[in-house]
Amino acid sequence: MTDEHIGADAPEPFGRRSVSRKTLLKAALIAVPMPALLGGGVALARDHRPSDPPLTPTPYCDDGDDPTPPQTEGPYFKPDSPERASLLEPGTRGTRLTVSGYVFGPTCRPVAHALLDFWQADTAGAYDNTGFRLRGHQYTDARGAFMLTTIVPGLYPSRTRHIHVKVQAPGGPILTTQLYFPGEPRNNTDPIFNAALLMNVRQAGPAKQATFDFVIGGS
Repeated sequence: MTDEHIGADAPEPFGRRSVSRKTLLKAALIAVPMPALLGGGVALARDHRPSDPPLTPTPYCDDGDDPTPPQTEGPYFKPDSPERASLLEPGTRGTRLTVSGYVFGPTCRPVAHALLDFWQADTAGAYDNTGFRLRGHQYTDARGAFMLTTIVPGLYPSRTRHIHVKVQAPGGPILTTQLYFPGEPRNNTDPIFNAALLMNVRQAGPAKQATFDFVIGGS
């Protein structure tokens, strides 16, 4: 396990499927320079070369598609997490992970100022139930984009690796769900696992980069 500390990474490419309204909107979004969101000097992971291996597509917002599937909250959610885009703190151990993407409404338009509240286990598979370690919330920017800096969560009995999240458009209903990692052996035995919630994940040196786009109601 690699020890990593705070830093900034960037989004990855979205899945390759037939052109939809979301595809066109998203292409327009990422065509605009994003140094204010991502930090200067960072190469966009969406600059995916044709020679790179194909990435597993994330849930896709085609007209008429269902929203991102909900999942159980589990026993470890805590309200009132701190607002922060990085869950890393001094001494945080584990493989650094950035998760980035967009929040879209049911009409495939990006949702600005959508709330995302994340929580997860540490590298040993333990949750902080007394404080707010590896817990935090943030809001999408004007283009509906978000980016979380954290670590790859550890394993604990009966569960595969996952990250919990609540997503809510302003004034809309709350989507509670979980994000998963491709290629995990326990994906085959975890009774909660849903392949529709797999992130795109790739290695970026000693760290990992992941992307996922949410499609929620109420916008």
